[in-house]
Amino acid sequence: MGAAGNAPNYITPTGLAALRAEYDQLLGEERPRIVEIVSWAAGNGDRSENGDYLYGRKRMREIDRRLRWLAQRMKAAKVVDPRQQPDKSRAYFGAIVTIADEEDNERVVTLVGNDEADAGSGRIGWDSPLARALRGAAVGDLRRVLLPGGEKEWEITAIGYPG
Repeated sequence: MGAAGNAPNYITPTGLAALRAEYDQLLGEERPRIVEIVSWAAGNGDRSENGDYLYGRKRMREIDRRLRWLAQRMKAAKVVDPRQQPDKSRAYFGAIVTIADEEDNERVVTLVGNDEADAGSGRIGWDSPLARALRGAAVGDLRRVLLPGGEKEWEITAIGYPG
């Protein structure tokens, strides 16, 4: 799910650092290595059957596409440091929120930028359905979320912020 063209790309300082590290690694290490392989392979004659050359060109296009995407995301980034949140009693950007469903199954999620979301580790993107439902919630609030499997209700049981 892409963000709207003019919507701010909220991101934590850690998330922006991760984008920059990937950009620097691709530009400074991987791309030069692929350029070297392509140059070497191009010198080996017939390019139409040269696997190293064909793979290298394809990989270079992938890297360049990813570099453009990373540059656009970093340019649009609006860094928000969750440690600076003045109202820590409610779930805002960067909050670490403990929620419980109807069967008292608890789950801890952190509301992060869409580019740093990783559902497997509980980091949910700011524009995801669950994050939108939790925005502004306080401990004790009930929030309904429409998920692919149907509607689910969560109770906010704790809210914290990093650092």
